[in-house]
Amino acid sequence: MIKNVYTIGFMLFIATMVVFFGMYFFGMNTDYFDNTMLMNSFVMPVIYLAGAYISVNSLRKAGIRIGFREGFGRAFKPMFFGGFLSVLTMFLFLNFVDPAAKDLLNFQYLERQKIEMDNEYNKAKPILKTEEQKAELETEYQQNKLRISHEMTKDKDFFSFRQFTYYFAAILVFYVILSTFFASFFRSRSEL
Repeated sequence: MIKNVYTIGFMLFIATMVVFFGMYFFGMNTDYFDNTMLMNSFVMPVIYLAGAYISVNSLRKAGIRIGFREGFGRAFKPMFFGGFLSVLTMFLFLNFVDPAAKDLLNFQYLERQKIEMDNEYNKAKPILKTEEQKAELETEYQQNKLRISHEMTKDKDFFSFRQFTYYFAAILVFYVILSTFFASFFRSRSEL
């Protein structure tokens, strides 16, 4: 089986790019942002879970004793390598190859925020009883509308290098949790 963590990481990168470009070529429509969020929430974790499993399981199948540290490293390294290459490639693609796709994602993100804000406002308005609560809700709603208005967000880039750094940090938390699970589950019984 595959024993090199960087090979597995590169396979994760290829799988991520297949999903990314598949969505880019076949899913760019009025729901592009929502569809990419669904892919990131449900498809990508399964792909990275499989990569971590293959990495740790190949070590176990080779008959090598696995401690917590070895199991954690075997799960984390391929996900980190594949994830880092993927996020870097997506950043470069959206910022330098096709900025129009980035603009579309920015626009759809803001539209989604507006729709969610309006839905929350419309749900909360009939529930409130006192005029003081209604006035507070109205003030908060107007402030939020101003915050995401076109004038305030026209030069805002939600896919800048800084934002990608934040996204990758959040992804790393997922990798650490998943690696901890695999390290605990696959460590040799004598390690317990």
